[in-house]
Amino acid sequence: MATAQNRMLWLGVILAVIVSDQLTKWLILSNPAFNAVPCLDVMVACGKIELSSVFDLTMLWNRGISFGTLQSDGIMRWVLVLATTGIAAGFTYWLFRAERWLTALSLALVIGGASGNLIDRIRFGAVVDFLDFSGPWFGAHIANWPIGFPWVFNIADAGITVGAVLLFLDQFLMSRNETGEATGV
Repeated sequence: MATAQNRMLWLGVILAVIVSDQLTKWLILSNPAFNAVPCLDVMVACGKIELSSVFDLTMLWNRGISFGTLQSDGIMRWVLVLATTGIAAGFTYWLFRAERWLTALSLALVIGGASGNLIDRIRFGAVVDFLDFSGPWFGAHIANWPIGFPWVFNIADAGITVGAVLLFLDQFLMSRNETGEATGV
């Protein structure tokens, strides 16, 4: 069970993910090269800064969920807001009852990431994505990708992904370890 001191640590992790996510998004939104606010209109092109063959900064508005799937506007925007809020609340409940530090860290990363993207969805109706690692895998063909840009994401997405992978490993490895201990293996 989490102690009050541990809770403050995990709340700090959540806050660090949210602040770093929102700060980097603010930097993108305030840079005229990205044409960020005008390109909320799907008829207006967003900007891009090419940095290398592996990594660029590409402004995208993700109106859906992971990798641009389930693109939504209108009422579906609010359905995603409610779903994200519910998941974050459930994970927060789990976080405060977590017994292992890796479980708590994983949940804190996911909650922080979900909260960062939730802020965008409420403010803009879409999530700011800009870290573009699509070059090595998709190159010029990415413009024709049917569900969005698969390797363009943000700090919040990174928190969610790292947290989810750690949570899977924690749950898989710990359940395996506990099963081994119970059977004497």
